[in-house]
Amino acid sequence: MTNSSFSPIHIIGGGLAGSEAAWQVAQAGVPVILHEMRGVRGTDAHKTDGLAELVCSNSFRSDDATSNAVGVIHAEMRLANSLIMACADKHQVPAGGALAVDRDGFSDAVTAAIQQHPLISVVREEITGLPPEDWDLAIIATGPLTSAALAEAIREKTGKDALAFFDAIAPIVHTDSINMDICWYQSRYDKVGPGGTGKDYINCPLDEAQYNAFVDALIAGDAVGFKEWEGTPYFDGCLPIEVMAERGRETLRHGPMKPMGLTNAHNPTVKPYAVVQLRQDNALGTLYNMVGFQTKLRYGAQAEIFRMIPGLENAEFARLGGLHRNTYIHSPTLLDHSLQLKARPGLRFAGQITGCEGYVESASIGLLAGRFAAAQRKGETPSIPPATTALGSLLNHITGGHIVSDEEPGKRSFQPMNINFGLFPELEPGSIVKPEGVKRFRGKDKTIMKRQLIAARALDHCRTWLGAA
Repeated sequence: MTNSSFSPIHIIGGGLAGSEAAWQVAQAGVPVILHEMRGVRGTDAHKTDGLAELVCSNSFRSDDATSNAVGVIHAEMRLANSLIMACADKHQVPAGGALAVDRDGFSDAVTAAIQQHPLISVVREEITGLPPEDWDLAIIATGPLTSAALAEAIREKTGKDALAFFDAIAPIVHTDSINMDICWYQSRYDKVGPGGTGKDYINCPLDEAQYNAFVDALIAGDAVGFKEWEGTPYFDGCLPIEVMAERGRETLRHGPMKPMGLTNAHNPTVKPYAVVQLRQDNALGTLYNMVGFQTKLRYGAQAEIFRMIPGLENAEFARLGGLHRNTYIHSPTLLDHSLQLKARPGLRFAGQITGCEGYVESASIGLLAGRFAAAQRKGETPSIPPATTALGSLLNHITGGHIVSDEEPGKRSFQPMNINFGLFPELEPGSIVKPEGVKRFRGKDKTIMKRQLIAARALDHCRTWLGAA
């Protein structure tokens, strides 16, 4: 690490948030010591010791910055010179309208960039307690897999119980084991996305009888028991497939197995009753993951049940699904608007441990924590992004959203959140104007225009914020 007039900022955790935070701090000219325990101690979900390893899906979701909130936060992060987005763009694989990545190439690129930066030192060690007091500026970005020892230290300091929920991992299938005499390539509604062709997913069709048999098998399947985690709630955005099946026979057919926008290339005149989609998982195209099929089924049950899906009768799994526990703090009561722990100024939190959900959301909070910490080290006041931006709206949710007094009846608890237009402030009155020549302007058309206006406003305000920050 090169000499600097500034003392280093310590960052605990080398996932997406920690890696992004380290990059932002170093790019601001402040040295970083990044502490990562993998390489010394593993986790139940990670398979490598690479930085920013993706343990669940390989998708960063929609890249549409004109009318999708996820695409907007992608664009804002790019404007802020995000390392995570730069590496994702460099290692993207076809995925319709989504930005998906070759997970190994992506992690390798992040790791190389961090290790080669002259202001970043990576230390492989487990931090079992809160940072020592002489680490006057530090960021905890240990993610949903925070070690038990560190989680306990956080609870002792805050006086609050960390909340937790289950997150489940989807299986990955070897492409050459998929029966393409039954399956076909097509993106929903033939949508062409970044690096895509409109034929970016492998689709497995089910008729009504096959669908019902599959649902019955899921419900009867042997799942991992809760045991010590009993009572921990699921995050609704990542429900295990068998839990969705238990919520109603038609739930899957209107969720991850919906047939809309798809036409069976082998039998175009017969509409599938349900469809299982698989998305490319690596640059070579040799692996595909089962979209929306995160699961807590035991391995034996998974292989047996998922091979009931037409086209997957002889599927070979590169990885079966799994279950791990996610932990997050009650950020609205514990953190200030620059992500500092109120009980200990100078100590910030970033990533999923703050109560955001999703890869880009976690990385974006790491981006903000890094910029805030670097500004503080340089004697500047951290510049908070406007709530009208995607970055600002997510930050506002974490540091002030859904906060209700414990004494208030019917209080709503703080829950993890993906970025969505519901987090953005409303448009100014009169912003939505019926286009000239359009007779009927309501419902879906009006919603699309509203989202387009919110997205355009967000990017405009983000550029202004970054110019002034």
